[in-house]
Amino acid sequence: MNRVLSGIQPTGELHIGNYLGAVKNWIEMVKANETFYTIVDLHALTIPQDPYQLRTRTLATAASLLALGLDPKRCTLFIQSHVPEHTSLSWLLECTASMGELSRMIQFKEKGGKRESVKVGLFTYPVLQAADILLYQANQVPIGEDQLQHLELTRDIAKRFNHHYSKVFVVPEAVLPKHATRVMDLQYPNQKMSKSGNSSLGTVFILDEPSVIERKIKKAVTDAGSEVVYDPKKKPGVSNLLELLAASLPSGKAPTELAGDYPSYSTLKAATSEALIELLRPVRRSYTELISDQSELEAILKMGAVKARGVASATLSVAQQAMGLSV
Repeated sequence: MNRVLSGIQPTGELHIGNYLGAVKNWIEMVKANETFYTIVDLHALTIPQDPYQLRTRTLATAASLLALGLDPKRCTLFIQSHVPEHTSLSWLLECTASMGELSRMIQFKEKGGKRESVKVGLFTYPVLQAADILLYQANQVPIGEDQLQHLELTRDIAKRFNHHYSKVFVVPEAVLPKHATRVMDLQYPNQKMSKSGNSSLGTVFILDEPSVIERKIKKAVTDAGSEVVYDPKKKPGVSNLLELLAASLPSGKAPTELAGDYPSYSTLKAATSEALIELLRPVRRSYTELISDQSELEAILKMGAVKARGVASATLSVAQQAMGLSV
């Protein structure tokens, strides 16, 4: 059985792109793998955070994952900061990584630029990310293409550590989801849907009320002409709606197949709204129940942290001994 590790930022409310692009694949991987999923609140500290909002969003993210169908009895779901072995191993790996390879990280160049006031954590967080993975001896890491460079750094650090000390870590492989839907912004269909999009109408959140979903889909940008055709290059707006519709329906029909079922943009939008509303109706109901019982939610996360520490502490101990530390 493969061991899988993946993490998600504690942004609070998730959007449909988070679900179709990542979480849906997480749920599928639980069926045939040993899975560890973490809410990476320590990574969130690389940018300024309001303490109350961070705690609130962390719990909201956990409730969202559970409401979407992640079963804590079949996977290990936990908050990163609840497992102190993450920061302990990160320091050991920082003493293995080099300034040069960290400075080449694309995300650091984009977020840090040439500013002198860049936080040290923003520079070193790829090493913490490596620790997240290596602690659990994960051999599979489901990620998007934008994280491939960070996974390659993790592999390099693992190989270097194993060579200099002893073979402690499994060298992980990236798993690019074969069937994940890349959901684009409804107002800017050439951009990926995100919580920080340029327009509030561009993102469908999993907790949006039916009337809100209907309004957002109705106002979604389409393309020139009137024919419903799946062509992401020439018709990105219409193609995005077809992708959303295909991912929301239980029929399993491909976007290319669905295109012929709708004679106009208005009928396509109406069908997409209806499908999304029905898909998310039970999610909203489950989320409301989960978030209203905070003690039970915290108990689930505590149970996950205990399970995670059982694996993480064993790995950390072996790594410490390999480096000559007294344990």
